Amino acid sequence: MRIDLKKHLKFAAPLTALALVAGCATPTPYQPLNATRTAGGYTNIPLDQTHWRVSFFGNSLTSRQQVENYLMFRAAELTLQQGYSCFTTVNHDTDRSTSVQVTPYGAGLYSRWAPYWSLHGPFGWNYYDPWMGGPFMGGQYDVNTIDRYQASADIALSKTCPTTPATFNAAQVMQNLRPYIVYPRPR
Repeated sequence: MRIDLKKHLKFAAPLTALALVAGCATPTPYQPLNATRTAGGYTNIPLDQTHWRVSFFGNSLTSRQQVENYLMFRAAELTLQQGYSCFTTVNHDTDRSTSVQVTPYGAGLYSRWAPYWSLHGPFGWNYYDPWMGGPFMGGQYDVNTIDRYQASADIALSKTCPTTPATFNAAQVMQNLRPYIVYPRPR
């Protein structure tokens, strides 16, 4: 039995490309920024000894809720790593950046089949040519709106937990949010 190598190889490249794209199409896991190929992650910048700016950047597949959960989880984790038990959010903001992709589809120069239509209306004959367009059939477009979220907060660390609405017990925050945290898959 002979194996036609050309026949099998013509499927190898598209399948490999599809596997690579599918592997990259995942929401941002909980990770430092630029830690893996998946876009997004957290950053933290010390402002002084007890104040930090914590941020989390999500990719186009990460929901706003998940970005905010990751931000709070990182604030709690950082608080415990620095030897404190509570943090207070001094300033908190979530930004959304939106981009729109418009992709034409339908009849084109290399399409398989396209109709030529004519229609008689009150002002005479109207024609549709798939390469030239026409007055009664506009172009067809796929419009895709892409949202990306970024959340940031300035936090103040403390050893005691005052009872204010913006103060959180770091250990409790980590315990409550842990079920919603997704870590990067090991390679």
